[in-house]
Amino acid sequence: MAATIDSFFRTFNSKLEEPVRQHLKNVYACLTVSLLGASAGAYVHMYTELLSAGLLTMLGSVGLLVALMCTPDTGKNRGLRVAYLLGFAFLTGLGMGPLLDVVVDIDPSIVVSALVGTSLIFASFTVSALLARRAQWLYLGGTLMTLLSTLFYLSLANLLFGSYFISQVNLYVGLVVMCLFVLYDTQLIIEKRRRGDKDFVTHSVDLFIDFISIFRRLVIILTQKEQRRRDRRD
Repeated sequence: MAATIDSFFRTFNSKLEEPVRQHLKNVYACLTVSLLGASAGAYVHMYTELLSAGLLTMLGSVGLLVALMCTPDTGKNRGLRVAYLLGFAFLTGLGMGPLLDVVVDIDPSIVVSALVGTSLIFASFTVSALLARRAQWLYLGGTLMTLLSTLFYLSLANLLFGSYFISQVNLYVGLVVMCLFVLYDTQLIIEKRRRGDKDFVTHSVDLFIDFISIFRRLVIILTQKEQRRRDRRD
């Protein structure tokens, strides 16, 4: 295991320049803080009476994301932009509260299993992106955006049809798409930094959305499996 880890870091250091490595450290630091903020938001919804998920919190999260994207990184305003990021992450976690309420009522261990599974998936695809050839996965961009748009329109159509099959296709295909987005976004961030883009706060948003999207789908998949298991037992 030690030899494997040592080999990974040697390969990592040889493939990426020092400025890129430092940029990635900043990106993943922001990502970690964002995930903690989302966890705090989910906790507030589930275990306190301070705030609850609703239309206003959804609009608030969108507003903070827009504010972040519309505030250019000048180097002097990073504190403000990180505050926007944390607010967006907090409200995103708050918005997941109703789903987590349902899941906890069924089996609280599902949340832990989904979190562990998401972390392993995210780490695996991240390592794959870091060790792959330069820009190897960037060709996926057009295909992934097309698939994402298709899944969005399927979701809208399913509001009318209410098809279980369409919802399952959306769920599982969406999981695969978001996993591939980890590959794409990681290599895109690296290439952006090589071209002089130092905005690690904005770059962390892409990975945060990937992580949350994978987690949400895993939670739903595991909950459905648990419900089917209970139905068969009954």
